[in-house]
Amino acid sequence: MSSNPVSAALRDGLFTRLVGRRILYYKELSSTMDEASRLSEAGTEEGTVVITERQTAGRGRFGRNWVSPEGNLYFSVVFRPSRSVLPLLTMVSGVAVARAVRKVTGVSPAIKWPNDVLVGGKKVSGILVEAVAEGTSVRDAIVGIGVNIKLEESDIEALGGVADGLENAVGRPVSKDAVLRRLLMELDTLYLQATAGKAPLDEWRGLLQTLSRRVTVSWRDESWVGQAEGVDGTGNLMLRLDDGRLVTMTVGDVTLHKQGK
Repeated sequence: MSSNPVSAALRDGLFTRLVGRRILYYKELSSTMDEASRLSEAGTEEGTVVITERQTAGRGRFGRNWVSPEGNLYFSVVFRPSRSVLPLLTMVSGVAVARAVRKVTGVSPAIKWPNDVLVGGKKVSGILVEAVAEGTSVRDAIVGIGVNIKLEESDIEALGGVADGLENAVGRPVSKDAVLRRLLMELDTLYLQATAGKAPLDEWRGLLQTLSRRVTVSWRDESWVGQAEGVDGTGNLMLRLDDGRLVTMTVGDVTLHKQGK
């Protein structure tokens, strides 16, 4: 682990109030989520960022393996939100990623509910939020973000062809440090706004490619099919089933049906 040259370089041009108060850089970790959780349990300050070049046991939602080749961005941030802000973290993080990608590369991302950031229909970033509650309060919430900067053809094939790297999407080199620095600043701004009662709901809703589409939402061994009508105030998906019922989906995997199907 090093807090020197990489962390120091990142701080140059990083203007934040909370996120990045402490930045820890590792050449390799099993998972930034696990390390951030360990540090949080040991009392590290809110806003601590854990970054690594490579994860040997990275994970996505529902415990899935996250393929983590070198050259991409993997980090986790320690937050201590109120119970009212906790449900907003996926929304806040998704908007932060989309803003950072747009400002650094010039391309306009979309979001597939709830946590995949897409460019050209392919996934370039995923978000994972894991929280620990203590009674009626939240001990911490760890936000993990992965951004594909450079993916080789073999990596894309390993991911089933559904993902891509930003460099492939824009056709030129993309600075990983620039994306990270901008992302941390956007995350800082949006989180502090959310804690002050201003969630980026309209911006997030505008980024969602899922809305007004026919979708299948899967969770564990069940699935629901219908029209994605909208999202509520905390970002839950409002799904109109074929029998006319309107259900609220708080979690799940979304499969978009082809238009007209």
